Amino acid sequence: MKIGIDARMLGAGFGIARYVQQLVLHLEKIDSQNQYVLFLRKENWNEFEPTNPNFKKVPADIPWYGWAEQISLPCIIKKEKVDLMHFPHWNVPLFYRAPYIVTIHDLTMFHFPRPEATTRSKIVFWLKDAAHRLVIKNAVSVAKKIIVASEFTREDIHQTLGVTREKMFVTYQAPFEKFSISNSQFSINFQFKNDQNILKKYSISKPYVLYVGAAYPHKNLERLVEAWKILMDKSGNTHQLVLVGKENYFYNVLREKIASSPHPDGAPRNDIVFAGFVPDSELTAIYNLASLYAFPSLYEGFGLPPLEAMAHGIPIASSDRSCLPEILQNAAIYFNPVNPADMAEKIWAALTNQNLREKLLNEAKNLLPKYSWSALSAQTLRIYESVDKSR
Repeated sequence: MKIGIDARMLGAGFGIARYVQQLVLHLEKIDSQNQYVLFLRKENWNEFEPTNPNFKKVPADIPWYGWAEQISLPCIIKKEKVDLMHFPHWNVPLFYRAPYIVTIHDLTMFHFPRPEATTRSKIVFWLKDAAHRLVIKNAVSVAKKIIVASEFTREDIHQTLGVTREKMFVTYQAPFEKFSISNSQFSINFQFKNDQNILKKYSISKPYVLYVGAAYPHKNLERLVEAWKILMDKSGNTHQLVLVGKENYFYNVLREKIASSPHPDGAPRNDIVFAGFVPDSELTAIYNLASLYAFPSLYEGFGLPPLEAMAHGIPIASSDRSCLPEILQNAAIYFNPVNPADMAEKIWAALTNQNLREKLLNEAKNLLPKYSWSALSAQTLRIYESVDKSR
């Protein structure tokens, strides 16, 4: 087959960018039979250089979610005469009718469609939201097969969009490979373990609980902050909460809310650190030195961040919602994410109960090898080939 992959989101970052990157890199290693055409934008053209002669790049410098994606992208794909197209996100052109598969990572837009989740006007938000819902409904309807990130997402799509379960196939993602632990010794890279300069740079001066990610409303950071106040009132400010994520509207709102509620004695709060964007070289040190990773999200399609924290040897305290119990299994202590008191109690237990901490780390040691980009790419290749046979 000649297989096309919409790689306009491919990159070294997080989420879909990493998913596309790792899928392509591992397909290169295992498939010498099929031909692949990767469609990339100018901005990520140099992110991928084929090492397999069956792979080639084609420019498709078209922004996501706009009219050009609907009109021009199908024309570019058509010129390459691919037998099967893989769209790794739901933004499939509405009138693309050649055979394709699509990956749906989650249905956040259907469960958290609140205007406060955008900085745009309410009218613009609702118009774009309606258009996006139309696109995703069309994508799952027309696709030959659908790849999903978890059994939770599979059931969510079935219940929300009416897609048959038999049309969907789960391929689990994995922590980024440079974070991976040794399967035999559970050894972690501690090259930054004693580098206190990095902690000083980000105003980290106590043992700390870490969160890495966005601050969108469904990430539930406001309740994490509420839980943190309960916890610190109980413990006497023995720890800090470190929030790592690119500064944006939602982080600014959270920062302003915290600033408006100082300690009872009037002193400013220094128990919550907004680290902002942290480069990978420094982020590794911040992971390695953390006492605990907290993940309060209300909704996830897969839940990759806590797995990556596990790979650094950090115990996990997680929300018990959506896919998280499926993905993290026994390697996390779970809390009710809408109950700050329960959240505080479970975080404190995971910080202070040494037996619990050792149990969580041992469970993580057994769990992490189950998640593999190599396995994901092999499963995806079988899905490609099953579509070819069914045509």
